[in-house]
Amino acid sequence: MDKGKRIFVAGGAGFIGSNFIKYIFKKHKDARILNYDKLTYSGNLDNLKDVKNNPRYGFVKGDVSDAKKLKAAFWEFKPDYVINFAAETHVDRSIHVGALEFIKTNIEGVFNILELVKADRKIKKYVQVSTDEVYGSLGLNSKNKFREDTAFAPNVPYAATKAGGDMLCRAYNKTFNLPVIVTHCSNNYGPNQYPEKLIPFFILRMLEGKKLPLYGDGRNVRDWIYVLDHCEALRLCLLKGKPGEVYNIGADNEMDNLQIAKLILKYFNKDESWLEFVKDRPGHDRRYAIAAAKIKKDLGWRPKHDFRKAFGATIKWYLDNPAWIQRVRKRTGVFNPHIDLWKGHALKNK
Repeated sequence: MDKGKRIFVAGGAGFIGSNFIKYIFKKHKDARILNYDKLTYSGNLDNLKDVKNNPRYGFVKGDVSDAKKLKAAFWEFKPDYVINFAAETHVDRSIHVGALEFIKTNIEGVFNILELVKADRKIKKYVQVSTDEVYGSLGLNSKNKFREDTAFAPNVPYAATKAGGDMLCRAYNKTFNLPVIVTHCSNNYGPNQYPEKLIPFFILRMLEGKKLPLYGDGRNVRDWIYVLDHCEALRLCLLKGKPGEVYNIGADNEMDNLQIAKLILKYFNKDESWLEFVKDRPGHDRRYAIAAAKIKKDLGWRPKHDFRKAFGATIKWYLDNPAWIQRVRKRTGVFNPHIDLWKGHALKNK
């Protein structure tokens, strides 16, 4: 990244976005960042308290689906690079509450950013941060993994809207030659993750003295990656990624949800009587697995964090940050704002 370059970060107050901003400042002391975030229930400026007084950091509250406000912030900042984390991501909410907000943010918001990049040919790179869920589901006994050329087959509204945004990025690259890159990453974990997601949801259930609810048989498999490994992959995409390319990001660390739950129980010295199996959710994908050979070969990326160590450190972070937890509770009323809507079944369980 060239000295003093300016990065427009959409959705930088969320879990991955906030970790990315802090990571970039650590790696690039002269970088300038504008964080444009709607501050929905999962967006939290507490995640960025370490950088809020940095003179090279700025924040604008705004929605990517608000084209007028987005344009004003974008043109005033004059970025060299753009990265988009802004998304509605909670699968259960897209099923039980409705997909309209997902369509606005994950499709219309991407369209608005692409239009701004198209109007400013000085933009060096636009990275669209997406998900492995766009590919659908793999069989539990399959040896296959998602590749960059795997056909999209989303099974839930959230994944369908992310796929829509990804396809717009492809079209704008092919039609208008925009310097767009799309990334598909597996399940992230780490500090500051909003507790609708599986790992922090289970940790905070333990802190509340409540059982851990598992959909179906609990054998749904996900590939888990530590958030800072993901941030490094995204940094390399901005620095070295080839426009028009898709990069899959995964840590080759497949575990089912039951295994994750048992690891958390073990940490808290609880037995399996603290597990509760609940009715499965509609469209629940059985297995995700990422083939990350391309980004390793082309950009030299490798995950550096050992799962067991990073997993333990993640649990410890929540135990060491009760004030953060209480502020989340104060803002939302409960750890998971959707839990009452479907009687305890509202965990990301992605």
